[in-house]
Parts: sequence; C-alpha cells; structure tokens
Amino acid sequence: MKRVLMVEDQPDIRKLIRMALEFESWQVHEAVDAPSGVEVARQVLPDVILMDVMMPGEFDGLEACRRIKADPLLKNTKLVVVSAKGLASDVDAGKAAGADEYLFKPFSPLQLVDTIERLTGGA
Repeated sequence: MKRVLMVEDQPDIRKLIRMALEFESWQVHEAVDAPSGVEVARQVLPDVILMDVMMPGEFDGLEACRRIKADPLLKNTKLVVVSAKGLASDVDAGKAAGADEYLFKPFSPLQLVDTIERLTGGA
C-alpha cells in the first residue's frame, strides 16, 4: 500500500486530497505546516509527499522540501509541490528545492492520482 503524506494548512484541501487518495486505497497521512510535515515524513517514510508552499510556521514548504531531500532517510521520497503560485519562477523554485512535480491549485483529483501513479510506477 502506498503511503502519501500531504502537508497542507487548508482543511478543505486536505479533505479533497484525502477523499481522492483513500478511494485509491492509499494510506494517507497529514501535517498542517512545514515543520510538522518534515517530522511526520521522518516517522512514516512516505512514498510521496504533497507539499503546499505557503503555510504558517517557522518555514515554508520550499524549505521543507530542501530539508526532506537533505535527509538520508527521505532523499528518494517523491515530492509534489501543490500550490496556487503558478508563475514559471515559482515552478523553478519548487524544482530547485527538490520537487519532482508541481501541481497548480485548483487541480482535479484525477490529475493528482495520475501524478502520484506516474511518480511511483503505477499501482
């Protein structure tokens, strides 16, 4: 069973993501800010992390991506930045921080599932 960690401060978006991923029978974990996202990632060792960029807390999602990719236990974890920030410079910043993919909000549940399937090699 795939383990997915979503790091998102908006409850409605977490609910949407959870519904889409649990329909696929994936194990879904949640964190509400970047620092707790890094901590939960170290605990559950997810296959994929869905990371919002703009969140409250001591650091943002891009810094969380950098910390995750620098961690020997997590460096091979697939990272998907999920953000309302959609300029080319935002995508470049996400990729520079270690993101494997960048999804723009709003996104469809099908687009999310397809992205995770592609990154993890299918079901």
